[in-house]
Amino acid sequence: MHISAKADYAARALLELAREPARPLTCEAIASAQRIPFRFLKSVVGELRRAGLVRSQRGCEGGYWLGRPADEITLLDVSRVVDGELLTLRGEAVAALRYPGAASGLPGVWRRVEADAAAVLGAVTLASLLPSQEASLAGEAPAGRGAA
Repeated sequence: MHISAKADYAARALLELAREPARPLTCEAIASAQRIPFRFLKSVVGELRRAGLVRSQRGCEGGYWLGRPADEITLLDVSRVVDGELLTLRGEAVAALRYPGAASGLPGVWRRVEADAAAVLGAVTLASLLPSQEASLAGEAPAGRGAA
């Protein structure tokens, strides 16, 4: 399994937003805090916004917030939004993979690897990755923001 830079940057950006859920953060602030290339991050945040994992507001008081509470966003959500399939073989999903003869059992192994990876990533929320005090704040919808 390959974890793309895009998935890593997306998760790091979301964790930065989860760390301070009561105030919006700019892409510049996130990029600086996480040492992520700004131009690349801007594109990743756009994908996260279109998928509803991030909300945005323009203007001097604007920026980005999580689209839903940190305890409702998993690493599986993040990975699927930015990369699509978790595991591919030569660019193809393993779900429909079939081999003849002696290799006929191999696609089942690849599907199990994908299922196991999905189970691990699906069990890890953004809130669970934050230090305990920040995690308790990230699971709550701050006053005036509501859950989107």
